[in-house]
Amino acid sequence: MGAGTTNPWTSRRVLAYAHQGGAWEAPSSTLFAVRRALELGATGIELDVHATADGHLVVCHDRTVDRTTNGAGAIASMTLAQLRALDNAYWFAPGADVTPGLDAGAYPYRGRAPSDSDFTVATLAEVLDLLDDHPSAALNLDIKATAPAVDPYEERLARQLEARGGTDRVIVASFLDVATEAFSAHAPDIATSAGTIATAGFWRAVHEGAAPPPMRHVALQVPARQGDLVVVDEAFVAAAHAMDVAVHVWTINDEDDMAGLVDLGVDGVITDLPTTLLGVLAAKGAGAA
Repeated sequence: MGAGTTNPWTSRRVLAYAHQGGAWEAPSSTLFAVRRALELGATGIELDVHATADGHLVVCHDRTVDRTTNGAGAIASMTLAQLRALDNAYWFAPGADVTPGLDAGAYPYRGRAPSDSDFTVATLAEVLDLLDDHPSAALNLDIKATAPAVDPYEERLARQLEARGGTDRVIVASFLDVATEAFSAHAPDIATSAGTIATAGFWRAVHEGAAPPPMRHVALQVPARQGDLVVVDEAFVAAAHAMDVAVHVWTINDEDDMAGLVDLGVDGVITDLPTTLLGVLAAKGAGAA
């Protein structure tokens, strides 16, 4: 963030992000999951965006439909009609995002799609429609792939978000620094989070006692640990806040870990278990307004 700027994402703490809509409590990235999380009181929704072969933007965690649906194939190679014919709750059982190999009766929502669109692959437009009824909820959108792996869709995403308005509650993210750079070229006023390279440079500077490089992003979205490496600690959070940059931590499903991160002063926690996180935040009086 530039000198003298005020980042609203450092004051909206602590955001309770439902990862994939809360994928251990409801089928990953479905409209059903998003609606349920918002009704529970989640103050943020985290989803991954892809483009179909015929140019539609959809939300799904993976680049393929193999893991969560009764189909197979790369989203980039499929049409929207092909995706809408799939059951995106096929492998969901509570307690994990997918649990293959159970008896058919263990999957509570299997078979409702495609006739019930709440359980098939959702379009970004449908998600934005849902969020119209929850104007204070944050939306974090992750660009999962870009050129040359797929036809780039950063401009398409920028145009769709700008056309809907309410972009002050949106953060666009990607592990791929080049994807957020491309997105920002088309929508410089929509917030982004740091990619892998920028985040690594920030962490390295903090732990070498150097001044972190300037950052145009509003947030660092990071795991609490990477293997044996502690990523989020007091020094990391303090350095980010000194630069007016928010810290959002993923994907935290342990109650004690959630509480510890809140105590460290992070600005958002991303979880597959929004019910648990909301309970922790309520107990600490730490939920975002």
